[in-house]
Amino acid sequence: MNRASILIAPMVLALYYPGCTPKVASTMPPWEAPLTELWEHPTDIASRDLYYGPWGAAHAPDPQATYTFVDRKHEGTNPGITVRDPEGREWHVKQPPHNDQGAEGPIEVTLSRVLSAIGYHQPPIYFMPRVNVAYGKGEHVEPGGRFRLTERSLKHVGDWSWQRNPFVGMRPYQGLLVVLMLFNSSDIKNENNALYDVRGAGAPRQWYVVRDLGTALGETGKLAPQRGDPGIFEREPFITGVKDGFVQFNYHGWHTELFANITPEDVAFATDLLSQLTDEQWADAFRAGGYRPDVAGRFIRRVHQKIAEGQRVAETASVLRRASAPILVRP
Repeated sequence: MNRASILIAPMVLALYYPGCTPKVASTMPPWEAPLTELWEHPTDIASRDLYYGPWGAAHAPDPQATYTFVDRKHEGTNPGITVRDPEGREWHVKQPPHNDQGAEGPIEVTLSRVLSAIGYHQPPIYFMPRVNVAYGKGEHVEPGGRFRLTERSLKHVGDWSWQRNPFVGMRPYQGLLVVLMLFNSSDIKNENNALYDVRGAGAPRQWYVVRDLGTALGETGKLAPQRGDPGIFEREPFITGVKDGFVQFNYHGWHTELFANITPEDVAFATDLLSQLTDEQWADAFRAGGYRPDVAGRFIRRVHQKIAEGQRVAETASVLRRASAPILVRP
């Protein structure tokens, strides 16, 4: 083992060893937390566009255009390229693995559509299966994937911590974790969260965004979990019980400390939001990710089952709580 490995190993162990579990705590009192920077209450869920998303068709990449190569991605598990379209807009393309198994792009676009529809901020991202790229004097077709636009009104200034942020314990923060559990998200780590400075009249000063959502719709796990697999997603449980007033999930990934204090009311909040999406909107969300209708249908059926399961758990907890409440007898 070389010197670099000796130095790195303790840091890796410190990050993941259970004894070093980071404390989950808010960075400010709830009455001071800028909640709209994480979530804005949606009053029109059933009318939202889940195909083009909150940024609309005007921001979408042109599938007929030729894009100019800028750079190739040098990190991460999925290949990717940065390209520029004829309008001068820069796009970061996350491409599928070379074996085309477990591609993250379709998952990421679909989950982004759902999160934005229920009030959570998302940058402009789209899916295209292929892209025509110009390299100097030549051009050829590259695999497409998730296209994320470098939007001028959003300045990426870093990431944010799941364990330490202004929203810990607040219902929309707890509900966001429930949504990620419902979709079997595994890659719940701070470097996948993006903090944006936002330009625009009336907009929140910053956005706290969950980005890079591609490890989901399969199983949860710490090392290379299967993703984007309808068969696995159909088989995997969602909620395994309620203990001491807190919901237990079938989650096997890192950072289980984030899910230690999820209540049935948090589950009710998340599933009530999701239940307002129409069948057409669910189909549009998966169509936006490039899924075939038969595959999308399998994912959607299981999502509906999980929503109903979450609502039953919340209702059962409410009934039990009322039944155990003390009866006040007037003298």
